[in-house]
Amino acid sequence: MMNRIEAALTDALARGESGAPPMLTNALRYAVFPGGARVRPQLCLAVAAAHGAEVHALAEAMACGLELAHCASLVHDDLPCFDNAELRRGRPSVHRAFGESLAVLTGDALIVLAFEALAQAASTAPERLAPLVLILSGALGSHRGLIAGQAWESEASVPLEQYHRAKTGALFVAATTGGAVAAGHDPLPWRAVGEQIGAAYQIADDLLDALATAEQAGKPVRQDAALGRPSATSLLGVQGAVERLRSHVEQAVDAVPLCPGEGALRALVRQMAERLVPSSLQQSAA
Repeated sequence: MMNRIEAALTDALARGESGAPPMLTNALRYAVFPGGARVRPQLCLAVAAAHGAEVHALAEAMACGLELAHCASLVHDDLPCFDNAELRRGRPSVHRAFGESLAVLTGDALIVLAFEALAQAASTAPERLAPLVLILSGALGSHRGLIAGQAWESEASVPLEQYHRAKTGALFVAATTGGAVAAGHDPLPWRAVGEQIGAAYQIADDLLDALATAEQAGKPVRQDAALGRPSATSLLGVQGAVERLRSHVEQAVDAVPLCPGEGALRALVRQMAERLVPSSLQQSAA
């Protein structure tokens, strides 16, 4: 699965690089490779495969688009006007490596490439393209998507669950529902799976910020407290956050609909959950 994701990302960037300014090309590759765990595209492909048919090219394109959008959000999150983070994945963030102007353009370009990846694969199932575009745009948008999540940080009062659903949960919901649509199935039964996994990942991120070192997290830590952002640890305490994370994981597993590959998908969700917070941090939380 990972090889297919990396190949799709490589192809998408190659299309975007034709005739592009060299520094922008380098920044795009720097932002995407080497990547993290590629959790969102893995989840998208796993949902598509769970329906029992061969994974459609459109599912690979959706998975690719989700990861490009995620990488774009990281580039923008790290900018001086937001988190002003100097590290990402254990190395200088894009704005530190290439400058602030190119970082803005890099994030923008990755979003454009995400939709281009979908369009390139549309001929394989054109009737599924519009629903997938709506899913991806909704995950990025100002209503309940990544832009809304970032914008909540500028408000005086931030509703934690709404903020987390937009900032983290939206792309996970897009991964599960998008995988179903790409495979030609109803997305609604898969929404709860994405919501619960997204909630678990946001709590895990809050725990890493509160407990980990910068080396363990691969990025600056204690940012929530420094920037006055709401977090699961500040609201629930560390142990309460760990318990809530485990609850979300169990609810995600239970929410997997009946389908030919439900057993494998439940196992994948548990496997992903085991990597959320290092065991050493969970022990320190206890």
